[in-house]
Amino acid sequence: MSQRKMLQISTGALFLLLPWFGGLVLGEISKDFSQCLSFFYKETPPMGFNAAGYQPICQRYKNQYRFASLHLRQHRAPLYSAYILSPPDGKRPKSIWKYEPQMAFSRASSEMEHFHIPVDQNVIESQAVLDDYRNSNFTKGHLNPSMHEKTKEDREATFTLTNVVPQRAGSNSGPWNSLENEVLQKFKAFCNGSMHVITGAMPYASKPRWINNRVSVPEYMWSAYCCPSYRSDLPDSVKPFFPTYAAVGRNDRNSGEEIVPVNVKARASIRGYDVRRMSLETLEGILAQRLAMPTSLFNGKCE
Repeated sequence: MSQRKMLQISTGALFLLLPWFGGLVLGEISKDFSQCLSFFYKETPPMGFNAAGYQPICQRYKNQYRFASLHLRQHRAPLYSAYILSPPDGKRPKSIWKYEPQMAFSRASSEMEHFHIPVDQNVIESQAVLDDYRNSNFTKGHLNPSMHEKTKEDREATFTLTNVVPQRAGSNSGPWNSLENEVLQKFKAFCNGSMHVITGAMPYASKPRWINNRVSVPEYMWSAYCCPSYRSDLPDSVKPFFPTYAAVGRNDRNSGEEIVPVNVKARASIRGYDVRRMSLETLEGILAQRLAMPTSLFNGKCE
């Protein structure tokens, strides 16, 4: 497909998507990621996502930026979270869930806050709340997992509903968890500098699916990393994974196999939640086709 044709399709798709999304608010939530560009490789957010209706959030906790998320306001869920991986210096913190005040009140604090009881109606209308996940048969699936953050405060900051999507338990605690561990181990063993990670959710190609008629459920999870500085003596078996690496995981065991094949020999609890490893270019092609937008996750392909 020619670049001109792709751009025509992208523009048309964007106009179709715009009515789904609400307007932007002021403060740390703004029209761009200018306050937290350091979480992106070469301080450049992905191309193909920064359209009207997507809500950039510089995730701020205890007076410090921790990571960045692109939120779909109407879907009450993030499209992706971007962060710099760092091995944790302690255990997983207690799951005290938070929300983004400025999604509900434009003049509110720029820092994420713990949920208050009862939850203010403006918060309920503006973003996902804990009641959305109760009895939903979905877990809260981190895009930026706590195991990829160093300090206790960094890990605590990942427990915000603007960083999670409805994820099946078979994926969250199964093959997707294995992928998160694999990425962490590759960083510790082979990456000499910073590793920039972007992890996101891929909506259904047909009409959206929801929990509680409010929060969009992804059909797939996806992730990619960029490690431009790595060991010069990489084993041959590891060389394909640097400087970039990507994967797509199934979040619906009944989906077709055109993107991720199913291992029918997997144990029953995780069967159908397979993860397919792939090149960055392959992932970008899948995202471009699914989102109908030309997509580039890392500036210069992380070269």
